[in-house]
Amino acid sequence: MRVAIAGAGNVGLFIANDLRAAGHDVQLIEQEPTVVDRAKTLPGVEWLIADACEVSSLREAGLERCDVVVAATGDDEDNLVISLLAKQEFGVPRIVARVNHPKNEWMFNENWGVDIAVSTPHLITALVEEAVSVGRLVRLLQFEGGAVRLVEVTLAEDAPVINQAIKDLDIPRDATIVAVVRRDHVVMPRGDTEFEAGDEVLAMVTTESEEDVKSILTGT
Repeated sequence: MRVAIAGAGNVGLFIANDLRAAGHDVQLIEQEPTVVDRAKTLPGVEWLIADACEVSSLREAGLERCDVVVAATGDDEDNLVISLLAKQEFGVPRIVARVNHPKNEWMFNENWGVDIAVSTPHLITALVEEAVSVGRLVRLLQFEGGAVRLVEVTLAEDAPVINQAIKDLDIPRDATIVAVVRRDHVVMPRGDTEFEAGDEVLAMVTTESEEDVKSILTGT
């Protein structure tokens, strides 16, 4: 997989080194030479000193050959421009964009070319809720501008699905149970998998199916 990362700050560098260590082709695009001079990356990480908000720079980077572009600068406006150019001008299949200020998250959608928006404050909030909430549906991640979501429910003692098998539930066609965490072990769900109290159920849902899944798993 070939990945271009715009922004070589702490976030961009960490992503680049992580992906390179996993064997992927990685290119970092950074407009500040001083940032490049002090950066430490694994061997094989490519560098391009350029403004990623310029079409000419992205063309020089060969963005049309990339499978994924990560807009990881510290400026939300720049990340939106980079995402839009990468999607519309170069047809990159997957765009991941960093949201620096949560108030701007609503803009990070398919209209700006963003496939996945990552908002650290919202993610931390979701993980805190996931750790302490029982019997509540918690949104962990959003995809396709929020149209698809990864949600989690920790089943309460009186949840309506306790001792029921997945195949016996009326789960909407546009939703699926992707994993069950039971006593610190991951259970890969099958049709005959039965739920137990305390199970952490992970599901992929759409905006249309979320309420139905919530009702099935929590009874509310």
